[in-house]
Amino acid sequence: MASALEVFVNNVQTLSTQGNYRELCDILGKSHDTLTKNASLLDNVLETLDLQQHSLGILAVLCIKLNLSSGHPNSEANKLLFTQVQEFILGCNGEQVRFAPDSYAELCHSLTQSLIEINTPMRGIELLQRAIRKIQLYDSQLTSIHADLCQLCLLAKCFKPALEFLNTDITGVSQEGGQFESKYFLLYYYYGGMIYTALKNYDRALYFFEVCVTVPAMAVSHIMLEAYKKFILVSLILHGKIVNIPKYASQVLVRFIRPLSQPYCELATAYSTNNCEEVQGVINKYREVFVRDHNLGLVKQVLSYLYKKNIQRLTKTFLTLSLSDVASRVQLPGPADAEKYILNMIEDGEIYATINQKDGMVVFHDDPEKYNSPRMLAKLEQEMAACAELDKRVLAMEEEVIVTPQYVRKACGQNDSDDTAGAPATNVTNAQVQPKLNTYSM
Repeated sequence: MASALEVFVNNVQTLSTQGNYRELCDILGKSHDTLTKNASLLDNVLETLDLQQHSLGILAVLCIKLNLSSGHPNSEANKLLFTQVQEFILGCNGEQVRFAPDSYAELCHSLTQSLIEINTPMRGIELLQRAIRKIQLYDSQLTSIHADLCQLCLLAKCFKPALEFLNTDITGVSQEGGQFESKYFLLYYYYGGMIYTALKNYDRALYFFEVCVTVPAMAVSHIMLEAYKKFILVSLILHGKIVNIPKYASQVLVRFIRPLSQPYCELATAYSTNNCEEVQGVINKYREVFVRDHNLGLVKQVLSYLYKKNIQRLTKTFLTLSLSDVASRVQLPGPADAEKYILNMIEDGEIYATINQKDGMVVFHDDPEKYNSPRMLAKLEQEMAACAELDKRVLAMEEEVIVTPQYVRKACGQNDSDDTAGAPATNVTNAQVQPKLNTYSM
């Protein structure tokens, strides 16, 4: 073993035993060249180090190995490397790796890209779930690994593992040693919106796309643009119009993002006429654009929901209609298509009706819900509990903000430069300001 590598191993073992992890992180940051030059001996280093006691040292070695393996996705060495990374994530010391969250996140990013290259996203889903839980300080903390998990779930068309995290509202962002890139924040909400859209949870999808497009920005990123296109389509499905972007959105977004989404704005204009043929004409006109953006399937759903919207409008005017009349009034090809739409809407609870197969007639009914059942009472109590919990969170976040030095200075009319020079430095972490939240250690 090379002497430089021996020094590396000795430093890892000595400083880990002493519990001096911050100094160890500094040394590991300067060991990149040493590890890269001795790539053939890195497996020997891994055998020398103990997974629990020397997690930081093993993390540094695995990051180098993953970087060196890029471009050779199907080699036998990569299969061994995947096993090593898997064992590390499952068995590493959570307390240690939190001293190097940037390297830990880099390991997960590299793993994700490797799995995408070999087209096996399913293999990494459970691993990234464990990786997030290992590094999180509390349940509602966002890490850059969240975006990787959502990406793998989308590629594998396996959405349930991501819902465990998506259904938890974010109240804090892991800084990851100052290395947290804004793109991972945007990707998390973009991929999350796509997952909710695939599950037809359009209300939640619209919220995720809205967060993505309203992030403070000096320029419109490609991620924000793609999120806005889907924001328009989901808005049409859910509300029948483009929902106004909140006023706190960046002016650069409001000024430039609509011209960059012109085909989608034309689709929304056609949708507002309730004319399905006009909407179909816009779809035919910009079909290549929608295909290029991978939004054609969602655009077709917009047209499908317009048919449903027009059928719902008929229920407010007529008590009885023939299937032929329904097809004619909503511009469907024929009675069979009208029957299919009506049956699906009855099943989904969107309308209340019965179809007489013999006469080909549809009878529309009023909503049978009287709002006096135990089930409805339980739902009401559940919604009230959710509102009470949200109120508690808002109050807790407000209390946290008003005691920060920056807020106190602003409230007193002081500038940042007015801060006292001799005041002791404070380093308030998320773990300190949120002591009641769950933590994950080992």
